[in-house]
Amino acid sequence: MIEQQRQRVEQEMTKLVDEMDKTYLRKMQVEMHKCAAKCCEDQTSSIDSVQRCVDRCAAPLTSAQKYVHKELEEFQGRLQRCVMQCNDDVKVQMSANPSEDEIAKFTAQFERCAVKCVDKHVGLIPSMLKTIKSVLSKGPKGIPEA
Repeated sequence: MIEQQRQRVEQEMTKLVDEMDKTYLRKMQVEMHKCAAKCCEDQTSSIDSVQRCVDRCAAPLTSAQKYVHKELEEFQGRLQRCVMQCNDDVKVQMSANPSEDEIAKFTAQFERCAVKCVDKHVGLIPSMLKTIKSVLSKGPKGIPEA
């Protein structure tokens, strides 16, 4: 059951990342490459000057990617803390030498709790997606520093 929940979260996160890529990040990547190509076409500039130009072109995409990565990490951290709380709650109730029946009971209790965590956090993904889209839609200047 826990493996199914892990896969469920992974699938939802993959959908979110795909949506961000197709809606925002890929467009930014195209712009970055066009900009960098223009930098490289300048035959009069030094190597260092061209590299600085290319770096400037990459900055908006890099900033957006860092922002999305940070949001996803925070989401995963909250989910992990929720599941760890389930584990802690079960550990506190277990005796030093639990019987097979107790182990089965506590395993089921942990799994129910973990499923609730996943349900809650998967339910938050649309809101998180909306927030990320809102930030990215403001352009490079609207992206908070990571």
